[in-house]
Amino acid sequence: MVTRLFRSVTQHSLMVAMLVLLALFLLYPIWLTVWGAFDAGFQGGPGDLVGTIVKDPGSIVTLEHVSLVFKDPTTVQGLVNAGLIAVCTTTFAALLALPLAMLSARRRFPLRGVFNTLILVPLILPPFVGAIGVRAIMGRAGALNALLGTDLDLLGSARFWGVVVVEALHLYPIIYLNAVAALANVDPALEEAAENVGIGPIRRFVRVTLPLIRPGLFAGATIVFIWSLTELGTPLVFDFTRVTPVQIFEGLQEVESSAAPYALTAVMLGASVLLYAVGRGLFGRRGHAMYAKASRASSERPMSVLGSLVAMGAFTVVTLLALVPHVGVVLTSLSDVGAWYRSVLPESFTLDHYRTALGDEQAFGSVVNSLKYASLAMLLDLGLGLLIGYLVVRTRLWGRSLLDALCMLPLGVPGLVLAFGFVAMTLRWPFASGDPLHGTLEVFGTDPNPLALIVIAYGVRRLPYIVRATAAGLEQTSGELEEAAINLGATRLTAVRRVIVPLIMANLLAGSLLVFSFSMLEVSDSLILAQQQEDYPITKAIYAFIGRLGDGAYIASAMGVWGMALLGVTLVGASLLIGRRLGSIFRV
Repeated sequence: MVTRLFRSVTQHSLMVAMLVLLALFLLYPIWLTVWGAFDAGFQGGPGDLVGTIVKDPGSIVTLEHVSLVFKDPTTVQGLVNAGLIAVCTTTFAALLALPLAMLSARRRFPLRGVFNTLILVPLILPPFVGAIGVRAIMGRAGALNALLGTDLDLLGSARFWGVVVVEALHLYPIIYLNAVAALANVDPALEEAAENVGIGPIRRFVRVTLPLIRPGLFAGATIVFIWSLTELGTPLVFDFTRVTPVQIFEGLQEVESSAAPYALTAVMLGASVLLYAVGRGLFGRRGHAMYAKASRASSERPMSVLGSLVAMGAFTVVTLLALVPHVGVVLTSLSDVGAWYRSVLPESFTLDHYRTALGDEQAFGSVVNSLKYASLAMLLDLGLGLLIGYLVVRTRLWGRSLLDALCMLPLGVPGLVLAFGFVAMTLRWPFASGDPLHGTLEVFGTDPNPLALIVIAYGVRRLPYIVRATAAGLEQTSGELEEAAINLGATRLTAVRRVIVPLIMANLLAGSLLVFSFSMLEVSDSLILAQQQEDYPITKAIYAFIGRLGDGAYIASAMGVWGMALLGVTLVGASLLIGRRLGSIFRV
């Protein structure tokens, strides 16, 4: 009885501790952002960026700051552009991913496993780094114009579509992973029944298959939509400034004295939540019930030689399109300064940019910083993920569903909103100036110290990956093994450490690898939270080099190649460790 009581008290205490941590470092930053948009203490709005903090004794809440967002034509245009980018990117990504997912899940053809691995390649390069390669190939003085002998200004007058294409080619694997996972769970008997009554393949897909996989498609499309809605780096590189994320980024300098960035960020968050809710109601409802899970082997059909060639051709074409930014980045990193101008390939090559990327104080320092930030975030998430996964899967405590939902929330909340919220945390209670923690968590000021805040931000943003991976492992591991160890005299902690952890080690490694690699290449938190050069992580250093005249873009490309290599090895390793369950990590 005493042991059971102690176990119950321990589990409830851990549950409360996890909920408090998530409330403090997830909900609280979001709340500060929203409150700043309605706080009457801010005088000034989007049309008046030189406001001062003056309390209005007659009012606590005001709608003035938010209303000014919709009165300013510039911010309205930014919201419209951000929404259009998100819609176009999601649509384009779905059109690329869904046919490939159908082929992979329903047909057997040569090299299918190879193509399933190559489909992850676009994820290994942050889209804003890929934009460098796209400019080198598709810009007015780029390789495409040199090859065709034209003078098309594809990325000058069509920056919008440049952003859309780069982001869609980067993000379509997320929809693909979710679609393949959803198709794997479709009972093939339902499709066979429709075929037996004479329904053709197109109608069968629209009337039977699509409704069954709709929730899975929505899960992937949601990530792509929110990601592209709030993507900051790609519009910055394309100099497409009239879009909300860039306007928020440019407004950070007024964050201490104006409500403008708060209001704009809150409006973007509201738009994300509203569009998600509408999409959830229209497309994300639970699919039709099935009598049985699919048997993948029985639902796959071999293809003819011609069909196999068509399938391999489709994967090859899409993969090559997705590799355009990567090829451009690699060639830029190998080109002499100015040697790739109005030519199909660089006229001369060098490895100096790689040596500079390792020898330059700013570049090398940023790599060291990123390794430090990402490693600490990984260790933090590994501990939290194992604990949270255990509480969610192995216990029946009240609040475990809430805990699970909070852990998945970072996938549904724009990264830019969370990054802005962490900045707000350093300006208001409990981390504001004058607080005992002042100087420990600080972004602005004469001597900022954002290390702890960056690690926490990285950890919060990537926590869903490790929680999903851990939960998947625990769900596939019988709890009877743990109970057997306890019956033999082991404590529960010992049973978990000696029995459960070794059994789910592949899942823990996969989740940890994803946390580490995506933290290394995190964009929003890096661009916003690291304001001093000595604190720059690698993505902020890449952005700084892009704006440097002369060899800046070449060094940035070389650093991007190092990042590609890291994330490529990580994703392949994670895919091998947890297989098709990798798609569940990218799911709201």
